[in-house]
Amino acid sequence: MTLASRRDVLRLGFRGLGLLLAGPSFVGCGDASSGNGTSNIPNLGPLGEPDANGLRLPAGFTSRVLGRSGVAPVSSSPYLWHPSPDGGAVFPAPGDGWIYVSNCEFAPGAVGAMRFSRDGTLVDAYPILSDRTVINCAGGPTPWGTWLTCEEHPAGRVWECDPLGEREATARPALGVFQHEAVAVDPDEGQLYLTEDVPDGRFYRFTAERPERDGSLDLSRGVLEVARVLDPGGEGEVVWHVVPDPSGASMPTRLQVAESTPFRGGEGIWFHDGVAYVTTKGDNRVWAYETRSRRISVMYDDERFTDAILHGVDNVTASRGGDVLVAEDGDDMQIVALRRDAPPVAIVQVVGHPASEVTGPAFDPSGTRLYFSSQRGASGDLRTGGVTYEVSGPFHSS
Repeated sequence: MTLASRRDVLRLGFRGLGLLLAGPSFVGCGDASSGNGTSNIPNLGPLGEPDANGLRLPAGFTSRVLGRSGVAPVSSSPYLWHPSPDGGAVFPAPGDGWIYVSNCEFAPGAVGAMRFSRDGTLVDAYPILSDRTVINCAGGPTPWGTWLTCEEHPAGRVWECDPLGEREATARPALGVFQHEAVAVDPDEGQLYLTEDVPDGRFYRFTAERPERDGSLDLSRGVLEVARVLDPGGEGEVVWHVVPDPSGASMPTRLQVAESTPFRGGEGIWFHDGVAYVTTKGDNRVWAYETRSRRISVMYDDERFTDAILHGVDNVTASRGGDVLVAEDGDDMQIVALRRDAPPVAIVQVVGHPASEVTGPAFDPSGTRLYFSSQRGASGDLRTGGVTYEVSGPFHSS
């Protein structure tokens, strides 16, 4: 199959799956990062005083608490919200509702889900992966409607999960066995990009052997590659080298290709409009990798700003207007929006959680509700402190 025909098959297949899963009101919306709408974020005013939920928000925004670790989010379900909520994403659900999935970065690991009706009412909560994984950190959604949850330990794997909880989660060792952090799918090229959370971690790309007949990707087999940035300065053209042993049994994957480029603690990754945005915590940078040109550049580096407001970069997502939202691990517990043509803007701050981190930012299909968690809450307790929030407001204009 030529690259062009492969791309056409994938686009048609992904679109068909979106129609099947989502219904008419979701076409073009997906995870709310489709690029529809004009961003209102550069126009937001300063954050106000903490509200009743301890969040500082711009004028015109409101918040609610959806879940707390160890407490059932809805009375109709016995499911208790998991400890240490981390990476998350939103998926369409039948009936024009949606589902927010969230990882459990604990041992044992897990993935939980909250289901919302079309008016935003929280109607159900349930597990989609339990007791088979350890330290589920971040991950990423697929265009065909599954959640890829990543284990953050040396023998970690990626697991593919059904947000509806109807199909059993499946391990995908072809995506590599290493200390995973996050994964993002390029729907045009049909490739996956992965980060590795160690001080000398690598940036990986996975190409499935073939697309399925429905246009999804068969993640059980394919080619795992590792990035080499040709310029010693760390920006510019990227070439990809095959990882000889994705299982890591012979040698850790990051050491198998000597000329591959280290990235200082890979964290979140999100694909939007032809670009994979990657955060690295060791140097507090946000990178932009343009998949068609195969070039990488630094979008944000706090050393380049005299009044930098973003520190401890971690999970990342994108708004419908193209803003790159980065959650802070520690610092002053903000989510900060980045644009190449505007200064960074803080859009929310969690107050009184000094030993926590902000995790799992994701938009609902309308792009007006933002979900995220304080992983350890005010208590700082990994087991019982987690809090999951929803913030609503004019993030964009249609």
